[in-house]
Amino acid sequence: MGLQGDEEAPTPTQAPPNSSIFRYNSPLVQISLIGLVCFCCPGMFNALSGMGGGGQLKQSVANNANTALYTTFAVFGFLGGGIYNILGPHLTLFAGCSTYILYAGSFLYYNHHPEQTFVIVAGALLGIGAGLLWACQGAIMTSYPPPDRKGTYISLFWSIFNMGGVIGGLIPFILNYNRSKAGSVNDGTYIGFMVFMAIGTVLSLAILHPSRVVRNDGSRCTNIKYSSVAVESVEIAKLFLNWKMLLIVPAAWASNFFYTYHFNHVNGDLFTLRTRGLNNMFYWGAQMLGSVGIGYIMDFSFKSRRTRGLVGIGIVSLLATAIWGGGLANQLGYSRHKPPHELDFKDSGSDFAGPFVLYFSYGLLDAMFQSMVYWVIGALADDSEILSRYVGFYKGVQSLGGAVAWQIDSHNVSLLSELVVNWSLTTVSYPLLAVLVLLASKG
Repeated sequence: MGLQGDEEAPTPTQAPPNSSIFRYNSPLVQISLIGLVCFCCPGMFNALSGMGGGGQLKQSVANNANTALYTTFAVFGFLGGGIYNILGPHLTLFAGCSTYILYAGSFLYYNHHPEQTFVIVAGALLGIGAGLLWACQGAIMTSYPPPDRKGTYISLFWSIFNMGGVIGGLIPFILNYNRSKAGSVNDGTYIGFMVFMAIGTVLSLAILHPSRVVRNDGSRCTNIKYSSVAVESVEIAKLFLNWKMLLIVPAAWASNFFYTYHFNHVNGDLFTLRTRGLNNMFYWGAQMLGSVGIGYIMDFSFKSRRTRGLVGIGIVSLLATAIWGGGLANQLGYSRHKPPHELDFKDSGSDFAGPFVLYFSYGLLDAMFQSMVYWVIGALADDSEILSRYVGFYKGVQSLGGAVAWQIDSHNVSLLSELVVNWSLTTVSYPLLAVLVLLASKG
């Protein structure tokens, strides 16, 4: 603990022995690997959550599990960056990934023993694991790339990660294709998710410590191999008084808050079981398109990094206004007390198109919004240690918002109110992020 690396980080003018971007210790390979880990674990979790109610007839089961999940996620989101700096990526990622397998298994158990306790406990444990995984992932994604290509690498990660949601949506779609009237997905669906999650857990051991990752200019992400509990405790505590982090709070709170509404009350309420799986494929596919688009804008649209950031924020805010406006028009057609007729991609004809496009658009916006926020965080520093704490703070606030959202939904708040709150939270965040770019980003 508290050990320093034996070798100093090379200066940016030094070239690594092998300058290929495809060498194992390059940022490209390492970010691709963390993308594959997230493809298998949170990617499959997203597909499971996107079914609405975790693929169960009773949404309250998944709502309570997700409340437990995001409550512990909030705590370990804040702590995750410090834990990553102390333990390094291997132990942090392996411990985090293993909890995803347990969570999917708890729904398999629930299919045969419909009692919520195991699902809720598994959700709480997953929150701990997710806090570790996402703090580690965020540090890697924001600190490993060259400073002028962070948007590109973020979009690369987001595309690989969300391909997990696409494949994960294909699993329930195929396995439940002939069960359009069923209330819960079958056992094979959960087993399929667990197999992918187990692969991701093993794959996490392939991620290198940031002190061993060398950029093409010869620089390293950090020259410190291990931190200490005392150092991390002090540095994490400072974040709560850091003006940069305070400006990120509304965006962080909003960025998981809308999932409850998207999954339970757009996909979950409007569509049949098999159609939800199909929709998820396109929801997460839209995320790939959104991340690539915003990544290009925030890396290549203008010479000045500050200008690129402001333009990216402006584009996302305009698109969000249009999409949430479409969501409002759709929401006025149904409520908790006036449930909609479930739409099926084969049987509902043209009535299916509008809600499908809306759900697709929500996925597009989600990726653009979150990629934009990660880019802003990445613009605040280049060192892995600092960024792991920043991302941990972001994930902690994000998860606290998620916990509140799932519990609000459990108390049957009106769907129109949920939509308005989601729209308002994202809208408030844009000018604050713009201020942060103006005052804190370099170049």
